[in-house]
Amino acid sequence: MPVQKLTKRVVDAATPHTSRYTIFDTDVRGFGLRVFPSGEKSWIYEYRSGEGGRRAAKKRVTMGSVKRMTASQARALAERLRARVNAGEDPQAQKAKQRDALTVDELADLFLADHIGAKRKAGTKISYDGVIRAWVIPSLGAKKAKDVKRADIARLHLEMKNRPSQANRTVAIIGSMFSFAYRRGLVETDHNPARGIDKFPEKGRERFLSSEELERLGAAIREAETVGIPWRIDSTKKTKHLRKENRETVLGEHAAAAIRLLIFTGARLREILHLEWEHVDLERGLLMLPDSKTGKKTIVLNAP
Repeated sequence: MPVQKLTKRVVDAATPHTSRYTIFDTDVRGFGLRVFPSGEKSWIYEYRSGEGGRRAAKKRVTMGSVKRMTASQARALAERLRARVNAGEDPQAQKAKQRDALTVDELADLFLADHIGAKRKAGTKISYDGVIRAWVIPSLGAKKAKDVKRADIARLHLEMKNRPSQANRTVAIIGSMFSFAYRRGLVETDHNPARGIDKFPEKGRERFLSSEELERLGAAIREAETVGIPWRIDSTKKTKHLRKENRETVLGEHAAAAIRLLIFTGARLREILHLEWEHVDLERGLLMLPDSKTGKKTIVLNAP
């Protein structure tokens, strides 16, 4: 292998051959310029790690293209790599470990399947999955879980400032996900990037419909299940292929009944949508829910 001090002039003068070759530096042992038949050139660092001396197999770290790194920058990086090797580290193994580390997307799948799906209610999994897919994955999905910093979570939290409750809940879910990762040994430190994020203030909401509003809502449901509700056309979007006539959506009888039952009982959405006949006591006018967000629950049915 040719050996000479690697400079910009040497890089520019290195012409491609029919097979790739390497020019090693005279100053930093193992530091080299690799030239490919295609004309591409990259910086490398070769070394032997662990015990065995010259009997140990050679390893190589590709540091980057000459287009993105000058000779002096590459030499400085090679010197840092050499110092790590002398200290007993294996840069190539660490690079492979970094490459193979779990992404946030992959961690989320394990978290939902092995923790939430196995130990929480089905509704909780649906809820967590919705938050993770809507907010966490688009922002952090491709990032290595071990590389996620508190600043990344704080940035996502701030982006959701117009949804303070959802933002706080998202941070809580991320925190739970990283606690799971640490317990499972998926990350090597108990540092949780969601810890220490200042929550947005939340205001409790309590809203009751007036008699007039209830009457208007009832009329709207009757219209929806008989005549149908007209479509609302967005004038800013293309509507070329929309139907010209019969632009009404008729509400199914079961959907209409569910809405009425929600209004009359004040129950949670899933408590009504997941209701089964075996939980209904018409004689005493009760809904006997075996499980709800707050545990076993009885809902008294009023006359309507």
